[in-house]
Amino acid sequence: MADRSLEGMALPLEVRARLAELELELSEGDITQKGYEKKRSKLIGAYLPQPPTANGAAVVRCRLQHSEGAPRRMLQAGNIGVCDIRDAAVRERAASTAGNRPLFYFRFGVDQALPPERRAPVTPSSASRYHRRRSSGSRDERYRSDVHTEAVQAALAKHKERKMAVPMPSKRRSLVVQTSMDAYTPPDTSSGSEDEGSVQGDSQGTPTSSQGSINMEHWISQAIHGSTTSTTSSSSTQSGGSGAAHRLADVMAQTHLENHSAPPDVTTYTSEHSIQVERPQGSMTSRTAPKYGNAELMETGDGVPVSSRVSAKIQQLVNTLKRPKRPPLREFFVDDFEELLEVQQPDPNQPKPEGAQMLAMRGEQLGVVTNWPPSLEAALQRWGTISPKAPCLTTMDTNGKPLYILTYGKLWTRSMKVAYNILHKLGTKQEPMVRPGDRVALVFPNNDPAASMVAFYGCLLAEVVPVPIEVPLTRKDAGSQQIGFLLGSCGVTVALTSDACHKGLPKSPTGEIPQFKGWPKLLWFVTESKHLSKPPRDWFPHIKDANNDTAYIEYKTCKDGSVLGVTVTRIALLTHCQALTQACGYTEAETIVNVLDFKKDVGLWHGILTSVMNMMHVISIPYSLMKVNPLSWIQKVCQYKAKVACVKSRDMHWALVAHRDQRDINLSSLRMLIVADGANPWSISSCDAFLNVFQSKGLRQEVICPCASSPEALTVAIRRPTDDSNQPPGRGVLSMHGLTYGVIRVDSEEKLSVLTVQDVGLVMPGAIMCSVKPDGVPQLCRTDEVGELCMCAVATGTSYYGLSGMTKNTFEVFPVTSSGAPVSEYPFVRTGLLGFVGPGGLVFVVGKMDGLMVVSGRRHNADDIVATALAVEPMKFVYRGRIAVFSVTVLHDERIVIVAEQRPDSTEEDSFQWMSRVLQVAIDSIHQVGVYCLALVPANTLPKTPLGGIHLSETKQLFLEGSLHPCNVLMCPHTCVTNLPKPRQKQPEIGPASVMVGNLVSGKRIAQASGRDLGQIEDNDQARKFLFLSEVLQWRAQTTPDHVLYTLLNCRGTIANSLTCVQLHKRAEKIAVMLMERGHLQDGDHVALVYPPGIDLIAAFYGCLYAGCVPITVRPPHPQNIATTLPTVKMIVEVSRSACLMTTQLICKLLRSREAAAAVDVRAWPPILDTDDLPKKRPAQIYKPSNPDTLAYLDFSVSTTGMLAGVKMSHAATSAFCRSIKLQCELYPSREVAICLDPYCGLGFVLWCLCSVYSGHQSILIPPAELETNPALWLLAVSQYKVRDTFCSYSVMELCTKGLGSQTESLKARGLDLSRVRTCVVVAEERPRIALTQSFSKLFKDLGLHPRAVSTSFGCRVNLAICLQGTSGPDPTTVYVDMRALRHDRVRLVERGSPHSLPLMESGKILPGVRIIIANPETKGPLGDSHLGEIWVHSAHNASGYFTIYGDESLQSDHFNSRLSFGDTQTVWARTGYLGFLRRTELTDANGERHDALYVVGALDEAMELRGMRYHPIDIETSVIRAHKSVTECAVFTWTNLLVVVVELDGSEQEALDLVPLVTNVVLEEHYLVVGVVVVVDIGVIPINSRGEKQRMHLRDGFLADQLDPIYVAYNM
Repeated sequence: MADRSLEGMALPLEVRARLAELELELSEGDITQKGYEKKRSKLIGAYLPQPPTANGAAVVRCRLQHSEGAPRRMLQAGNIGVCDIRDAAVRERAASTAGNRPLFYFRFGVDQALPPERRAPVTPSSASRYHRRRSSGSRDERYRSDVHTEAVQAALAKHKERKMAVPMPSKRRSLVVQTSMDAYTPPDTSSGSEDEGSVQGDSQGTPTSSQGSINMEHWISQAIHGSTTSTTSSSSTQSGGSGAAHRLADVMAQTHLENHSAPPDVTTYTSEHSIQVERPQGSMTSRTAPKYGNAELMETGDGVPVSSRVSAKIQQLVNTLKRPKRPPLREFFVDDFEELLEVQQPDPNQPKPEGAQMLAMRGEQLGVVTNWPPSLEAALQRWGTISPKAPCLTTMDTNGKPLYILTYGKLWTRSMKVAYNILHKLGTKQEPMVRPGDRVALVFPNNDPAASMVAFYGCLLAEVVPVPIEVPLTRKDAGSQQIGFLLGSCGVTVALTSDACHKGLPKSPTGEIPQFKGWPKLLWFVTESKHLSKPPRDWFPHIKDANNDTAYIEYKTCKDGSVLGVTVTRIALLTHCQALTQACGYTEAETIVNVLDFKKDVGLWHGILTSVMNMMHVISIPYSLMKVNPLSWIQKVCQYKAKVACVKSRDMHWALVAHRDQRDINLSSLRMLIVADGANPWSISSCDAFLNVFQSKGLRQEVICPCASSPEALTVAIRRPTDDSNQPPGRGVLSMHGLTYGVIRVDSEEKLSVLTVQDVGLVMPGAIMCSVKPDGVPQLCRTDEVGELCMCAVATGTSYYGLSGMTKNTFEVFPVTSSGAPVSEYPFVRTGLLGFVGPGGLVFVVGKMDGLMVVSGRRHNADDIVATALAVEPMKFVYRGRIAVFSVTVLHDERIVIVAEQRPDSTEEDSFQWMSRVLQVAIDSIHQVGVYCLALVPANTLPKTPLGGIHLSETKQLFLEGSLHPCNVLMCPHTCVTNLPKPRQKQPEIGPASVMVGNLVSGKRIAQASGRDLGQIEDNDQARKFLFLSEVLQWRAQTTPDHVLYTLLNCRGTIANSLTCVQLHKRAEKIAVMLMERGHLQDGDHVALVYPPGIDLIAAFYGCLYAGCVPITVRPPHPQNIATTLPTVKMIVEVSRSACLMTTQLICKLLRSREAAAAVDVRAWPPILDTDDLPKKRPAQIYKPSNPDTLAYLDFSVSTTGMLAGVKMSHAATSAFCRSIKLQCELYPSREVAICLDPYCGLGFVLWCLCSVYSGHQSILIPPAELETNPALWLLAVSQYKVRDTFCSYSVMELCTKGLGSQTESLKARGLDLSRVRTCVVVAEERPRIALTQSFSKLFKDLGLHPRAVSTSFGCRVNLAICLQGTSGPDPTTVYVDMRALRHDRVRLVERGSPHSLPLMESGKILPGVRIIIANPETKGPLGDSHLGEIWVHSAHNASGYFTIYGDESLQSDHFNSRLSFGDTQTVWARTGYLGFLRRTELTDANGERHDALYVVGALDEAMELRGMRYHPIDIETSVIRAHKSVTECAVFTWTNLLVVVVELDGSEQEALDLVPLVTNVVLEEHYLVVGVVVVVDIGVIPINSRGEKQRMHLRDGFLADQLDPIYVAYNM
């Protein structure tokens, strides 16, 4: 990309030329971004103003040794096995003095911790950074250290030139949460919505450096405050950002001096910033952004000029997508077909672990102290009897006042009471409900730890197993069902709860507690003392020493949302308490403040269990109090002079935000601040920030003790409290890039992508730890490799309750060395934490197995991506902690999805800019991974866990099923889906001879077939002796004058009108007189017939034949929609060169009405004749054509591609057509045929107007429009008249299927019977809609409809009916073809139900007198059986050509007079323009021959050429309609090689954005295509013609001209 920062610099020409070459290499992908930047900076380095050097690191890298030149080698380890932490530390020191350079360099502490001579020189930059780190109470420090936020901001700045013009999605106003639409300009207006700063910078050539920094600072202040208007850059405007912009500008002024213009506004597209590979290098003066390219001149395919926002946005998208992607990949894997998906090959330059194999780390001995109790119950008994008055637990109310103090005496007596009642008062004496060893649920609210503690110890004393769970608040809590499954599998029948909680549970009207979804039936048992009976004097619980019985079960939610129960034995429970006591140095009667959940994890272990072992006093702070007063825990530490506090980084963060107004805080009593989520990569920033703020309030650095824990392994590691304030904690600054390959590399030159982690202390006493490779055999990692931490200790969980297989994989792991030898004879437990053991035995955790996402072979941690996303615009859009990151599998790889709750006050533009920044810059630069989808939802709408976090699996579930209801979505499939199949290269066509030989060799016959031969058929067809239809009518009027030919039904199903042969003949004569006398028409003149479907139309048609005129049937304009329907009427009248227009009186008035005048020029109509008032006389003579090949009528129709085409039908063709249908359907005067079709073109017109006259059968005419008021009209008529043959369109069939679906019973009651129907034919010009015909058949099967009766016909412009399922002949067959093969124009038959299979139904039988051949549309050579090609037809009823004014002869001869290039080169064929194939079946025809079935695949005009392959829109549309229940209809088209998908939404507008990811996913998965634009519209927006076909080109033009009023338009990146 030509660099704008060079524009003002005086660079020599050869340097500029070399730069241009570099640009080219980069854009072609011949050079990596990194290589490009290196070479570029080398080239222009000499010409840059030199910034003063700054060592601005607030954290100093303290290397463990200084010999730079020594080769990289790892710790010299002796034999494989287990080493002691102390040995490791000694060895580490030895290694460093010996000069071996290990691969970890750790940063220890903040500068204060270092002696003065080793501190970084304080430059202004680092000083200001250091200063604000001390004072940044207002900033959100919870998620990440300053280092990270700075990195993100620097990445944003660095990418500002690369920033693309991302087209902003458009939203209907009603969908915008706040009406901020007025605030932003549409992307194609030429408003100068770029920052004013850029103009000022450009216009003055080379700006001074001060100006540069002002601009930069102005931009960064924008980046931080999201303002696009403020141009001030003084720090006074930055109160909210705690000077973030200020310090950043400091850094930026020194590092990015050359970037002197502010970046373009993301939503404004200007050609100036489009990516161009070559660009004039001269200095450019500023100019206002031009209007998007050539918006005024641009035309759509059909010449409709477009000047619209939509096309500008699409152009913007196209330009954005031209950005070079990551370099192409070499290898492929076969997706069981030749269509190959690329496989990510390992990057040859990826970092690989180089260290020696790690040694298992042993914690210190667990020193058994003599007075430690033999079990926890024994400890409770001891304290309860010798110091009953000692406080055990103090609970708080929501005002922070002590609510209740539970003493050890009370705990002991109440627990005994609970134990006695559980065992003796439930059930009967003979049949107690609960026996020792049974599981019971503990359901206590978070603000009642006392009752919960009593119940827990009561269970231990009764030797039953407590399963503490959350209180179910409603029947539909997130994840509540899974908890129910856990209770069910544990066999829980009793739930212990408190009085208040029991009253608060949802109740049924009878006062019963309903059964929660998925829960077993429970007996709720209240444990308050007043409800319990006193145990007898002689009853005592049996207190044993700790053994291997299960003590309790802790629930754990997995990545997929399932809930498992981890069983902890009594010996593990006791040993864990002992290990914690030793590690934390707990002593009797210490006071501990606990903010954590006491039901599980660290809160349970410290606040309920270990505290009792040591007779400590716990001050419990409920979550509800923290929400009201985030400082409450700090106040309680001061008030009670607590020695220990257990918190999460969230609690530290909240305290930071709220601490300002507090004076008298003193934290000097704390000897240990346990950070429960110390393993979380964000916790380090909370710890640093908390220390910075509270150091002045007596908090010592060494007090902060992060720990790592997991439900399976209990406490994994914890930092020990020390008295030595000089020993700084361990830090690792690791390369994020290295971590994605599981390799530990200390951050190299790329400062942006680092992860700073803190140690979580040493291995637990009495435990052994190692790290193993996360997948496959549990092999020990190398010392510089990240693996899953495993622990071997007594104090761990022992199993997942009831799941032996999963237990084996997790709790019974035997790690092996590289030689395959087991590390230990004892099993290890997988902790689920990813990390490594660093120098000195310190444990570092870099992520969780549950948060791991493997994208293209690289591992990314969800937590890291959350942190990066939140460091963009820190305080602006997204609620902290209300963000979910997960991966979904699309097209054989994981794709990253980010879902966040946005603040209610953020505008559309703000959120969109934030999203594009997160995607394009932060994630890409820092993690080098593409984000597939970023969705913002309104505040407080994501499913929550009981303690207020986001329920991840539930969120993912909502996303995948399309019920997340986001308010903003940005998808980036173009950038992150890199494993699409290679675009197909067209092979050079093979010659005709080779095709012939190939077909012969493979034993394939040429694909040709024909209907019965008309010459061979002997029938007593009297009409045959007449050449013209007008003669047939006259003959019928003489021989059978009173035979009824036509019966027209109204919407009530009664006869509105009927015509006998003689009535029709007489009416036609009068019309002929009128044409000649009033219209003064000559023979051969064209007459437009504008009639509603009915009898008048038929009479007018024969009147024209009698007068020698050429009729053209035209659909009348719709009275409610004149503006859009009348122009089409006008166009047909003009194009057909009609000399006169015949119609009814009503339509006559309509054509001349004021509404009509507004739509068209009414003065330009030809003479209009009104046939309601006919002359009384007969014509002197009836016209008889001189030659059967003269024109009988014109058939005009609008094709699906939006082309108006009229074809000429000669008299000979018309008669042959009628005869062919008569023979195929066996039509005789005694037959009745029901027709529910539009009578304006194609086979519909022929059946409505012509066939009855030729064959003499009675046609029962049902206008399709009447079905809108009475959907059952058609079927009731079929039943009432006992019709055997009926014809309809897809629209009619769909109307019946949708409208009568629920009424089949009532129709049956009304006597509807379809058992006599032998053929029900859908008249169509497309591939049979198999799903619709099948559902129709199934639905009306109960009413007697035989499934084999339903079939389809096929016709097109060159031949109005090629196939039609007749009365004799085999049933229509269905085959399944591989959809991927079809894209390559090949037919590959597969089994039903196989992946990618597509059902194709035969389009009826080939009509008598019709011959078909399948030809290659490019070479015009014949193709073999079952080969896909164009259907060519030869028949007596082919149309004789297009009727065009301009006489496009080439098209004419090509479509109507084609010859094969080899083989039978004599026959003249008409090209249908449809792709299909012939297949010889095992069935036999009526004449005993094997039957050839014709399968239509789709129109060539409609097919889309994408990635070198041919796609049929209907296939993509079918997939999309299946994707979500609210998608009722879909249409796709392409525009500038982008696939545009339009979906009709049947649901609330809030669901519109749910469809975007689902549509994108399904098209990628099933069609290997990336959707460019998703447009969500209302029902009925997709235009459909009378045959029920979608008019995709009309839709496209409407979309590009901004006429659709879409609910939402998403532009995928």
